[in-house]
Amino acid sequence: MSENNNRNPLAPRGPRKPNFQGWIVALLIAAILGITFFNKSSATREISQKRFERMVKDREVAEVVVVNDKIAEVTLTQQAAQSPKYRGFFSDKPYFGANHGPHFQFQIASGETFKKDLDELQQGLPDNEKIDYRFEQRGDWSQWIGTWGFLIIMILAMYFLLGRMSGAGGPGGQIFNIGKSRAALFDAENKVKITFNDVAGLDEAKEEIKEIVDYLKNPTKFTKLGAKIPKGALLIGPPGTGKTLLAKAVAGEAGVPFFSLSGSDFVEMFVGVGAARVRDLFKQAKEKAPCIIFIDEIDAVGRSRGRGSMPGANDERENTLNSLLVEMDGFATDSGIIILAATNRPDVLDPALQRPGRFDRQISIDKPDIVGREAIFKVHLKPLKLAQDVDPKDLAAQTPGFAGAEIANVCNEAALIAARRDKELIEMKDFQDAMDRVIGGLEKKNKIISPEEKEIVAFHEAGHAVAGWYLEHADPLVKVTIVPRGVAALGYAQYLPREQYLYRTEQLMDEMCMALGGRAAEDLVFGKISTGALSDLERITKLAYSMVTMYGMNDVIGNVSFYDSKQSEYAFNKPYSEETAKHIDEEVRKIVDQAYNRTKELLSEKREALDIIAKELLEKEILYQNDLERLIGKRPFERETVYQAYKNKGAEVKEEIGREAKPAETEPQSLPM
Repeated sequence: MSENNNRNPLAPRGPRKPNFQGWIVALLIAAILGITFFNKSSATREISQKRFERMVKDREVAEVVVVNDKIAEVTLTQQAAQSPKYRGFFSDKPYFGANHGPHFQFQIASGETFKKDLDELQQGLPDNEKIDYRFEQRGDWSQWIGTWGFLIIMILAMYFLLGRMSGAGGPGGQIFNIGKSRAALFDAENKVKITFNDVAGLDEAKEEIKEIVDYLKNPTKFTKLGAKIPKGALLIGPPGTGKTLLAKAVAGEAGVPFFSLSGSDFVEMFVGVGAARVRDLFKQAKEKAPCIIFIDEIDAVGRSRGRGSMPGANDERENTLNSLLVEMDGFATDSGIIILAATNRPDVLDPALQRPGRFDRQISIDKPDIVGREAIFKVHLKPLKLAQDVDPKDLAAQTPGFAGAEIANVCNEAALIAARRDKELIEMKDFQDAMDRVIGGLEKKNKIISPEEKEIVAFHEAGHAVAGWYLEHADPLVKVTIVPRGVAALGYAQYLPREQYLYRTEQLMDEMCMALGGRAAEDLVFGKISTGALSDLERITKLAYSMVTMYGMNDVIGNVSFYDSKQSEYAFNKPYSEETAKHIDEEVRKIVDQAYNRTKELLSEKREALDIIAKELLEKEILYQNDLERLIGKRPFERETVYQAYKNKGAEVKEEIGREAKPAETEPQSLPM
């Protein structure tokens, strides 16, 4: 794992970088408020001194403030300010809330002269009716803020923000960096720690890709013979099989800079941005050469050009792809830049992207077999505290079709289940419960099921078990349960599929009969059917149509296949006529009916075994393979399973190693005549 993944998520993080943008916004708001509150002249009216003298005589003035011996600010009394005479006087002036003064202002010759004139106006008035006045000395702060200060603040703020945007500043501020590559760089300071030892179950893929590592470590070994290293390798496989992990292992083994990014990082709504990011990525890579560029989910940017699109609809994505094609074909073969890409949709990639000279190699990474699953389990079991009954071989046998990510999930779920049960060690039972959790979903312990429904589910699952038990080519049963799991699963039967790639007609027919065992059991026992066979019917329908239209396993339709592996996403026409479609539907129905009648006859013959297993399921809810052997005897078809063959083969190898380790016994031999 990388160094970042080893970091404790609960550990205290380093000091946060100051948010300069926030400080600038706060400063601008303060400046605006300062202009509003400090510049009081914006809320006052200019009047003449004669007007002021009439206001004094009418007893409308509450206070007068002489500012800097130049301006007299007049505040009206509350009664005068609310009178019709002055109510609409200040409606066109910008201020917040009620205007409590000053309301008017006028120029004066000097403070001393104003004081003398005001005293003359108030002669003869009692002291409690005289107008208060005072003298203040103010700076030019409000005037400076209202004119040059605000302009200077705005200029400094814009200069600072533009500087931050043009550099590698905070999030959302890189408006002038939009054409820069978003690739994460792993170099000597931030080195990838993953090696090939951390990648299990991909032996063939590792052999294919080791040449890239050898070239990056010792390029002269190849160039002195005139060889050219492949420019790129395309990793193809289902999700979770380890494509990204393998690419990181290449970077960790080679010890060179590793640029990692996703195909969606090139996609942008602005025209030309994706192509600019591609050019910037390769520019950085040439400066760091020798290095590796890894593009995950390349189908996001590498889809076929012009497929099912309206004119001009995908111009930006196609321009980005064109730029990527040019850059991949442009640099020299000895530049030391190697492109790795991963996708699980190779069928949608543009043919120009996959041609030799760009992605020279296509490395297929499939789901691991039983040997690969055991190796993957060993990697993920290392950090776990295990009980003695945990065997990686058994775990690999019970997880057919699992990818590496699913195996890692099973190991983690087992550890969580054991911790939830306050155990010191993780036992095999915890792993089995984890597999049930991954395969069938969360156990619904509080789900209320009526006794009638529970009996239907029991006979349904017993029908699957009995049909598979007495069908020669059916997969051997591992476990059958009627414990509700997931969204709608009221029970399920788990089988151990063979590790095979070719299927004969009789094998597919036995699989269909086993899938129909649940529906046939309901019909046989209750005389009625339920909706519980939905997934079974969906499975056999697809299988029957595949036998007729894809694999040529029907005498009427013949040895033809209507399957097109390179079919366009927007192909609407069927490759056969309406009459042929009618024959296909008829033959599919015949196959399904034949399988159903055969299954029903088998269950009628084995009705006693069906009742025994259903009754036991109602009592115990879970039955394993040894329980079925105890209840209805061993399977009549004694054939070694893949797991048994693999385990026995391992025992034979150990025995052979033991024999070779013993000292050879010397006996006298007769010489040839």
